[in-house]
Amino acid sequence: MENSPPATATDFDVTADWHVAAPYEFLRRLRHERPVFRSEHLGAYVLTRHEDVRAAYGDAKRFSSEGSLTISRSLADETRKVLGDQGSFLSSFVANVDPPTHTRLRRSVSRAFTPRAVTAMEELFRRLNEDILDRVAPRGEADFVTELGHVPSAKLSARFIGVPEEDEEFVKEHVKDWFMLFLSPQPPDRQLVLARSFLTYLDYVDKLVAARAAEPRDDFTSLMTGLIGTELSHREVVELISTILLGGNDTVPNQLGNSVLRLLRENAWPLPPELLRNAVEECMRIDGSSLGSFRYALDDVDLPGGEGEPVTIPRGSLVLLSTDSAAHDETVFPGPETFDLGRPNSDAHMTFGYGIHFCVGAALARLQLRTALEVLGERLPGLRLVPGQTIAYRRSIVGRGLPSLFVEW
Repeated sequence: MENSPPATATDFDVTADWHVAAPYEFLRRLRHERPVFRSEHLGAYVLTRHEDVRAAYGDAKRFSSEGSLTISRSLADETRKVLGDQGSFLSSFVANVDPPTHTRLRRSVSRAFTPRAVTAMEELFRRLNEDILDRVAPRGEADFVTELGHVPSAKLSARFIGVPEEDEEFVKEHVKDWFMLFLSPQPPDRQLVLARSFLTYLDYVDKLVAARAAEPRDDFTSLMTGLIGTELSHREVVELISTILLGGNDTVPNQLGNSVLRLLRENAWPLPPELLRNAVEECMRIDGSSLGSFRYALDDVDLPGGEGEPVTIPRGSLVLLSTDSAAHDETVFPGPETFDLGRPNSDAHMTFGYGIHFCVGAALARLQLRTALEVLGERLPGLRLVPGQTIAYRRSIVGRGLPSLFVEW
């Protein structure tokens, strides 16, 4: 595993394994010496202190989300040509816009994430986990990521959105390409393959939206298509659905894999029921599946740098709000590299964002993580890592996830 020592690093490097696997010593030095850091590698300023990250999330007048997820700027020219208008994909997604557009979109999406609706999904998700374990448990071993962790979450997302069961595998594979194209460094030839896959995926979602508009069913897509022409546009619905499927097929299962790895390494498996809730928060804090979010500075922004001297972030600059660093800020989390199931403020992490852009699906994600860990602990109390395996994370700009994790019981 390529792991250039962070102690010698002078900038981020998304092509190096340590960027995702072990950035914490580097981030600690930034917090102490250059908390407002200009990264040439990322082409962005990076905020690393918990206080600054939280303040920026809450300050839409100075730190804009407009276009912050449109990462086609990192793509080769030929890839951009293939994508065409879709190079600005997510331009109308709720996490990628400012008020008043954000207020309108979030109000619409929130209708599907009421506490009652989220609670109603718990039993379905529990059953999906049990079904997978019924098939896999007798074998005594598995790749946790591909065979246990991702499948129930992907199926729950598909049922919620209204994706037919026969299309679930298609969606899963194309969502993986979606992630790799926009959020992971890829050579130009590979970008073109992923771009064509992405366009195929968008075409599928577009047709799903049209089908539900013509014949509504009891699912999220139908609920959203019912708002087309009054509250939402067709494209906004396509982008909402595409991105929610990303969360269910990637972000949430990535967090589950990270959490299981952490719990096994810490000899904390299985979890007692009374520790489940806090364990989920501490796992998200110490091994978050999201490394941060980008914003654009709408004006010159002055912030205290190392030793208090002011640093000016020029208007128009791209800014990374490093939730990964904020979650390891020792002024908020004493002994941040220590995994502490009794930590009283574990939930002060910002893996789900903060302020008006706090993830609308956070309650459902937390429910999924708690339920999966509970069922897995009950069914596989002897779960352990297969010895001798190399554990490496996917290379990514702002995500943390494992491509594989071999376990036995």
